[in-house]
Amino acid sequence: MNYPIPARQRETLLEIKKSKFHARAGFVDSREAAMALLEEARTCYPDARHHCWAYVLGNPAMPSSAAMSDDGEPSGTAGKPILNVLQHKDVGDVMVIVSRYFGGIKLGAGGLVRAYSGAAQQVMESLEIKTQIALTTVSIDADFKHEQYLRHWAEQQNGQVIGCDYAQHVKITLALPHSALAELEALSGSLGLNVHDA
Repeated sequence: MNYPIPARQRETLLEIKKSKFHARAGFVDSREAAMALLEEARTCYPDARHHCWAYVLGNPAMPSSAAMSDDGEPSGTAGKPILNVLQHKDVGDVMVIVSRYFGGIKLGAGGLVRAYSGAAQQVMESLEIKTQIALTTVSIDADFKHEQYLRHWAEQQNGQVIGCDYAQHVKITLALPHSALAELEALSGSLGLNVHDA
């Protein structure tokens, strides 16, 4: 299933009563990738008091995972508002980190919720998105003469060549969008290919 994902990282700044909220949004497809992005934010803003965050992994319609952190802010005033914004944006494999510099004026719980929501909303609105295309992996046994053609064909279908093994035939492993599978079946008949799930 195809779904929107961040095309590249974005960063915005929201200032409320002298507190600065640096919001960063980016693509993450695992908890490890999310923690690496968090580390990047901490390195960029080493003296920020809080680095609050939330992420949604997988298809936003049915995420495989979601998580959040208030990072020392009062419970429920930072991570949850950021996650709420993400859950209403229909973007998958996304993380938002808000690094806060305290400006000396307390915002109160309601003010913090509005500030973190606002910072997340602002960065998500500026985020460029692209479509994540779900790919299926297949292996094809073919004559050597068909290898270049198959590589070229896969590229035209927005697929990828994952691997190639050479024996009596060439065994080429491709990751292809679902839309290309019917055409591959037709090709296998005309070229005499042996196609099977990888």
